[in-house]
Amino acid sequence: MKHIYNFSTQSNIKEWRIVNDGVMGGISKSSFVLTDAGHGQFSGHVSLANNGGFASTQLNTTIKLAEEKTFVVLRVKGDGKNYEFRLKGSISQSESYVHQFSTSGEWENIKLEIREFYPQYRGRKMNIPNFNFASIEQLSFLIANKQDEDFKLLIDWIGLE
Repeated sequence: MKHIYNFSTQSNIKEWRIVNDGVMGGISKSSFVLTDAGHGQFSGHVSLANNGGFASTQLNTTIKLAEEKTFVVLRVKGDGKNYEFRLKGSISQSESYVHQFSTSGEWENIKLEIREFYPQYRGRKMNIPNFNFASIEQLSFLIANKQDEDFKLLIDWIGLE
């Protein structure tokens, strides 16, 4: 396992940025903070008002993918809700490559096969190949379950396996 992002009490989370549905008129609210225990906490409220319905946090980074690494592994503690983990092979891509995952309310390791990340743009699946890039330039967590809801996702680390 190669960790590509580790949260700790020393983490500088300022490099993570929030992108909510306000970009299209929505009123969802979210934040990304470092907990006292040293975990990233992505939390807030998704609202369907004003054609909204999503909240996300993004990190621009450069991660070279070795061929033997075929999974992204997330060490997370969710709230029983469904989330998306998203990748971009290039910052300039308009589409994101998406893999949905469910949380149990307990700490868990979630393995997502890289080649199963499918392309999506503005919530619509695109008819182009799945993720097949040599590097990752952006990763993000997103919640968009088509309902008004509070959410909280704790993140310990993100790895490649």
